[in-house]
Amino acid sequence: MKSRAGWGPRLATGLGWGGLALASWGLCLVVLQGLFGQQIEALQTVQLARELALNVRLTELTLERYPPDLVSELTGLDLAVRPRPPAAPAPSLAMQRQAEALQQQLCERLAHCPMVQASARGRMAWIKLISPLEPVWLRVQLRSPMAWPPEPTLLGLSLVGAAVIWAGLFLLLEVERPLRGLEKALRLVGDGEDPAAVPARGAPEVQRLTHRFNAMVRRLAANRQERATMLAGIAHDLRAPITRLQFRLSLPELNADERERCANDLQALERITGQFLLFAGGNDAEEPVDLPLDQLLAEVSSSHSSELLRLDLEPVPIVVRPVALGRAVANLIDNAFTYGEPPVVLRLRQQPQHCTVEVWDQGAGMASHQWDRALQPFQRLDEARGQQGHCGLGLAIVAHVAQLHGGSLLRLHGEPPTAPGRFGIALTLPLPRNG
Repeated sequence: MKSRAGWGPRLATGLGWGGLALASWGLCLVVLQGLFGQQIEALQTVQLARELALNVRLTELTLERYPPDLVSELTGLDLAVRPRPPAAPAPSLAMQRQAEALQQQLCERLAHCPMVQASARGRMAWIKLISPLEPVWLRVQLRSPMAWPPEPTLLGLSLVGAAVIWAGLFLLLEVERPLRGLEKALRLVGDGEDPAAVPARGAPEVQRLTHRFNAMVRRLAANRQERATMLAGIAHDLRAPITRLQFRLSLPELNADERERCANDLQALERITGQFLLFAGGNDAEEPVDLPLDQLLAEVSSSHSSELLRLDLEPVPIVVRPVALGRAVANLIDNAFTYGEPPVVLRLRQQPQHCTVEVWDQGAGMASHQWDRALQPFQRLDEARGQQGHCGLGLAIVAHVAQLHGGSLLRLHGEPPTAPGRFGIALTLPLPRNG
C-alpha cells in the first residue's frame, strides 16, 4: 500500500516535468520561427520557384496542343481558365511580399516574366501562363513560416533549446533549491542548534541525501540529549552527599581544622556540580531578555570587595540570556582570582556593532599554545587545579555561552597603565541591529 501511495506524487511530478518539456519546446519553436521566419520564407520561396519554373515551362508547351482540362488531368497541376484571379479577400502585406519574391525568382528562371497575384483565400498564388487560346492560371499554395510541420532545422534547434531550458529548470528546482535547504540546515548544525527535519524534495539522489542528513541530525540530537541527561544525573546525584556533609558540618563534634577542610571540600563539590549543570546545557533553553548589561555585571560581581575587583562599566542595553551570561562572567572572575593576581578589573565597552566584556588580572596568564586546549572541556592545564574543585569546564562553559549569544572569546595581553592588567579574557557580544 505504501508503494502504491507513493506513485501518486511521482506520477504528478513526472506529468508536470513532461508538460514543462512540451511547453519549453513550443516556446523555443515559436521564438526561433519569429527570429528566422523571414530567412525561412526566402528559402521556401526559392525552392518553390525552382520547382515551378520547370512546371510552368512544360505546361506552356503542352497548352499549345492540348486543352487546359486535359493538361491539368495529365500533370496534376491546379489550372484554372478565367480572365483574372478572384479579387477578394485582399492578401496581407506579407503574402504580397512573398508573391513578389516568387515572381522575381520565376523571372530569373524563365524566358519571360509571368504575372503572379496573391490571394488570401487558402494562401494561394496565381501564376498566369502563356496560352494561345484563353487565359490560363496556375494556382499554387504559399507556405507560411509558422505552418506545421515546421522546418526540420528549426525543429532540431527548438528541441535542443527545450532540452537546455528543461535541464536548467530541473537543476534549479530539483537539485539546487533542495541543496540550499540542506545548506541552511547544515549551518544551523554547525552553530550547535537542532534544525527541524528537512523535507525530502527534488531528485531521487537529493532525497536520499536529505534522508541521511535527517537521520544524522536525529542521532546528534539523541547523543546531545543523552549527554545532558548523564551530566545532569551526575550533578543531581552529587547533591545528596553535599547536603549530608553540610548537615554534619553543623554538628559540634568537629574541630575547627576538620570543619574548615570539610567546608573547602563542600565548596569544591558545589563548584564542580554547578559547572556540570551549566555544561550540560541547562540554560540553552533560557529566553533572551532585554536588559542593561552594566547592571547585570555589577550584580554578578557584588560578592567581591571593591579593593579586589574593580568595575569599569559603560551603560550598554542588550538582549542576552542573563543566567547563562552571568555564570560565564562569574567563571572568568573566579579564574582570574584563582590563577591570576589581584586586583581584578571587570570592564565593559561598547562598539558600533558589538560590546566587549573584559576580565583583567595582574598575573602572567597562559601561553598562546595553551589557549585552544583551555577552551576544550575537561582539560586542565595544571593537574593540581583539580584539587581546588576545578574540573576543566570553566573556559569551555564561557566559550559555549559566547557561541550561544553569537559572540566569541578572545585572549588579551597588556601592560599597565595602558591596559587594566597584564592578562585578560574578552567576551564579545553582538548588539541588536536597531541599536
